[in-house]
Amino acid sequence: MVRGVTMVQDSELEPTFTRVGESTTARYTRIPDGEMLPATAYRVIHDESMLDGNARLNLATFVGTWMDEYADKLYRDAFDKNMIDKDEYPATAAIEEYCWRILGDLWNAPDRDDVIGTSTIGSSEACMLGGLALKRRWQHARREAGASTEKPNLIMSSAVQVCWEKFCNYFDVEMRFIPTSDEHPLMDGTGLEDVVDENTIGVVVLMGVTYTGAYEPVAKVAAKLDEIQAKTGLDIPIHVDGASGAMVAPFLQPDLEWDFRVQRVQSINTSGHKYGLVYPGVGWVVWRSVAALPDDLVFRVSYLGGSMPTFALNFSRPGAQVLLQYYRFIRLGRAGYTAIQQATQDVARFLAHEIGALEPYELLTDGSDIPVFAWRLKAGHTDKWTLYHLSERLRIKGWLVPAYPLSGDQSDQTVMRIVCRNGLSRDLAEDLLRDVREETDFLDALDSPMPHPGLGPTFHH
Repeated sequence: MVRGVTMVQDSELEPTFTRVGESTTARYTRIPDGEMLPATAYRVIHDESMLDGNARLNLATFVGTWMDEYADKLYRDAFDKNMIDKDEYPATAAIEEYCWRILGDLWNAPDRDDVIGTSTIGSSEACMLGGLALKRRWQHARREAGASTEKPNLIMSSAVQVCWEKFCNYFDVEMRFIPTSDEHPLMDGTGLEDVVDENTIGVVVLMGVTYTGAYEPVAKVAAKLDEIQAKTGLDIPIHVDGASGAMVAPFLQPDLEWDFRVQRVQSINTSGHKYGLVYPGVGWVVWRSVAALPDDLVFRVSYLGGSMPTFALNFSRPGAQVLLQYYRFIRLGRAGYTAIQQATQDVARFLAHEIGALEPYELLTDGSDIPVFAWRLKAGHTDKWTLYHLSERLRIKGWLVPAYPLSGDQSDQTVMRIVCRNGLSRDLAEDLLRDVREETDFLDALDSPMPHPGLGPTFHH
């Protein structure tokens, strides 16, 4: 015992980077036979993770990368809370309900007492829950009418986020795309009459297209569905995928009717960890009324001494981010959210204006919906380089700015996109703009074509 303690004490006295684990390889693919000091294990992992990019300079991701010190402290206080265990953590469960009720109010639910929602791991799970509710409501209606429940389909833009492809794959729903085009870069209702039928469970409308940041016109899509119902009798509901825009529009475009003010909108999802301003991962989905969420999708689970209702694909998950979301809501209020989203949009509009003014580029969007904008090379500007080369050059300087093809009939067009988030200050934006100008000038000055670049920044939906 004494010898063992002495050995530990002696190893703690060894200089950093000379201890076992630090002076030898630590790339384990099998659990090691022995132990190491906690300080050594920390150092090994900390140093290896330094090879990651700087999250603040990642302009590909929508996911939040900054919160204040009090949020960090609250996060540490709640690391050990399991969201599913509502009997053991009833206060956290109550705070979860406060949050989705706040969202129902922000999204203009017609009756604040007749609304229901839940937290999720992120918007992907929230979308799947919204899709499942659409499918189950359709199945109930078909059975009541004595009709077949085979071959359900879901209609969406070709610019939809990949989670909807997963939903349709996992839950046996046919995907029906409305392809984007130069004439119709957003799903605006055009062509819906060609794809809607009695097996359509719903239409997904995007409040914040991942590719460009633009809002699809929810009210316009709903009006088209009204016309279709008048002609065919088909009553098709809408789910709004507001992963980003549902936490922006209530503050920056409060008069825009996209939410439960539109009668056909039955459910809305958002990412708390995007423009909800929380660390990953938390999402939310809210239904306009209790009746919009079929009761047979809700499980009553006996767990650790209590019985609780749950509607989720995941079971155990962290409760800390739910507390962080409530912290944001009560810390910032409507005025604070408006100020932050406006400041972020101001940075996006500044960058978009300046990049759009550079001779090689033309804007697709300018950040006037969510604080996201995209641009492309002007046709015929150069055959020596592409936006993939610009993305690669910016990455050398630490910026992750993705280049990628558009969807649908525009898949032959390559664009770049910048996501402005809380924490991208005007100073940082000016540094980015300087680098965009410098690298554009470098590429334009080339005497011969650049070779095809390697893989650039990952395109994060």
